[in-house]
Amino acid sequence: MLLLSLLLAGAAPTISPAEIKADVRELSSDTFAGRGPGEDGETATLAYLEQQFASAGLQPAGTNGSWYQDVPLVRLDRLPGAALSLTVSGRRMPLAIGRQASLGLANAGRTQITDAPLVFAGFGIVDPATGHDDFAAVDMAGKVALVLANDPDFEAGEDLGFEGKRLVIGGRVGSKFAAARKAGAIGVLVIHEDAAASYPFSQVTQPLPSAVPAPLATSSLQLTGWLDRSAWTPLLKSLNLDLATLKARARTPGFQAMPLDSVAVSASGDVKATPFTSRNIVARLPGTTHPEEVVLYGAHWDANGRNAPDATGDAIRNGAVDNGIGTAELLAVARAFAKAPRTGRTVMFAAWTAEEKGLLGASFYAAHPLTPLETTVAVINLDPHVALPTSTTIELIGGGRTTLENDLTRVAAQQGLRVVPEPSPEAGWYFRSDHYPFASAGVPALAFRIGRDLAAGGAAAGNRIVERYNARCYHQPCDAFDAGWTAQGAAQEADVAFALGRELAAGRSWPGWTDPALQAKRDLSKARRQ
Repeated sequence: MLLLSLLLAGAAPTISPAEIKADVRELSSDTFAGRGPGEDGETATLAYLEQQFASAGLQPAGTNGSWYQDVPLVRLDRLPGAALSLTVSGRRMPLAIGRQASLGLANAGRTQITDAPLVFAGFGIVDPATGHDDFAAVDMAGKVALVLANDPDFEAGEDLGFEGKRLVIGGRVGSKFAAARKAGAIGVLVIHEDAAASYPFSQVTQPLPSAVPAPLATSSLQLTGWLDRSAWTPLLKSLNLDLATLKARARTPGFQAMPLDSVAVSASGDVKATPFTSRNIVARLPGTTHPEEVVLYGAHWDANGRNAPDATGDAIRNGAVDNGIGTAELLAVARAFAKAPRTGRTVMFAAWTAEEKGLLGASFYAAHPLTPLETTVAVINLDPHVALPTSTTIELIGGGRTTLENDLTRVAAQQGLRVVPEPSPEAGWYFRSDHYPFASAGVPALAFRIGRDLAAGGAAAGNRIVERYNARCYHQPCDAFDAGWTAQGAAQEADVAFALGRELAAGRSWPGWTDPALQAKRDLSKARRQ
């Protein structure tokens, strides 16, 4: 019936690959300076997006009749001169920040940690639902936790009670930091491996400023960081340990954190804190019969701005793929809705700020929604992370959670595409983009991207493109516009997103969750959706 209603409402416009490509070319040009929140490229980015929404005929949906929602943030810049070292059996081992280790300092001003004891805390996971607690029975006050990346099921070859190959939320590095802070630790160091982390060490050593929600609060977890193989290998060797042994111990039922009595951590550095206001930009097409009910599309407009130059001297991380393509898809879907007959429900389009800093713009909206979350029908996120030609598949991110997945499968099939599971569930992509704050709040949220099984060359060709990008250009200056892109894959993804969202906006259904905990959260506001 939904499909019939859609056909009666008017044929869906075909989204143009050339239109998406033109927007990506513009958004990823040096004029936009890498689209860093609070940097010189933000003003140009928001002005461009506003002009595109307005020229398409959309209405502003921000605060007080504007296009914008202010997002108060604090930028944290670690100043030159920071240091990190390990002391093993009385022998000091200075670590080269940026080469052997990364170092994050949480508080403004001076941080000075001297000879804090190091404790091996397994995977650093605390999960009340399963009773797993890597910090149980150990006093972490004044200590630094050494933890493994990912979760116990990763590489175990069996299900140890987590989610098999798929990363659980407790295995995300941010969750490990939160668990360690709650346990009383003053720091966390993560053992880096490419596979377990799902990204190369270069991704965590870039000199990128961090940002946090304002106002800045003093954190008891003063330092966080990653250790490269060149740092953790000699450390473990000096303790007569190896990584395989540590992993085996951490997977043992009833594992308890192990104080590494002969190892201490020292760190020092200064951080400059600068409050600033960034912005989400939000547009809408009001519904004709149920305007209070909203289908929300989102994509993050930000990339990583201006930073230290790469080997070629390029200091701008233009973010053509991440997330120039997703932002261009958002504009294309908005234009397609504007050209089509109006739907009964309102359709909103949000370009979020500061996704790269920790989903900050979307999280702010979820906490301060411009329309009630209880009557937000669904969230469709556009953050593809790929630039592919014509494909035969759609990859579902974090499947097995929402009834929207059934709708996605049906709509994609109507466009000749098969929905397949994401190829790397151990990477935890479901927790790493802007749909997640809405899912956490109980709003059915869907994330997907065009698949790698290409019409020409199959999966082998698609994997080569994606793997090359991930290894070389993810969050790097070489994530730049390529005139050779066809943008066919992006147009396919946008077409599916448009068709699915239009069904929801033209219909009366309320998607739900197949995850019982999330459905229970959604049911708390069931009376608002009668």
